Parts: sequence; C-alpha cells; structure tokens
Amino acid sequence: MANNLSINTGAPRNVTGHVVSGALAAGALAAAVNYNKYKKGEATKNEAINNSIKLSAQGGIATGSAIAAANYLGNGSVVKMLTAVSVGAMGIYAVEKLSEKLSKKELIENIEEEK
Repeated sequence: MANNLSINTGAPRNVTGHVVSGALAAGALAAAVNYNKYKKGEATKNEAINNSIKLSAQGGIATGSAIAAANYLGNGSVVKMLTAVSVGAMGIYAVEKLSEKLSKKELIENIEEEK
C-alpha cells in the first residue's frame, strides 16, 4: 500500500497564522454565545469567560492542525497528515481536561469559602 497520496491543496499555508485566526474566530463566536447565556442567567460570569477562553484555544488548535494536515496532504504525506490531525485532537482533549480540572478546583474553593 502506498504511503503517498498527493492532492492539490494549493500553496502551503502558514500554520501559526491560522492558529491565531482560528482562535479569534472561535473566540468571537464563543464570546457571543456565552454572553447570551450569561444574560439569560444560564451561566455565571466566570463560567462564560472560562468557556469562551477554552473554546478560543480549542478553535485555534483545530484550525492549526487542519491547516498543517492540508499542507502535508498537499505534499503527499498521509502519515504526517494523520499525525497533524492526531496532535490536534490530543490538544483539544487536553484543553478540555484542563478546563474540567480548573472548574472542579474553582468549585471546591467556592464551597470551602462558604464554610
């Protein structure tokens, strides 16, 4: 089975620039959604801010890994493409787990303050 599959994906794109663009786009959308939840009383101010930051980071990671994967596919490297997708998925998962741990820590601290 051949390891190379070449698809014309255009000129290679700058991954770092797309990470920033993805984070900004995801952040703008997340901020709007979370602000609406905050105004409706469905989320606290801290929850809305933390979720917006988390989604911004995840959007940047997703965009960067997708651009890197497309660049590798354009160069004919399926293995590197799959690696870029895997690294992106792991990064998104890591941000999710870190966010969960920070939320639990904040909840514990709030409970201890109430005592």
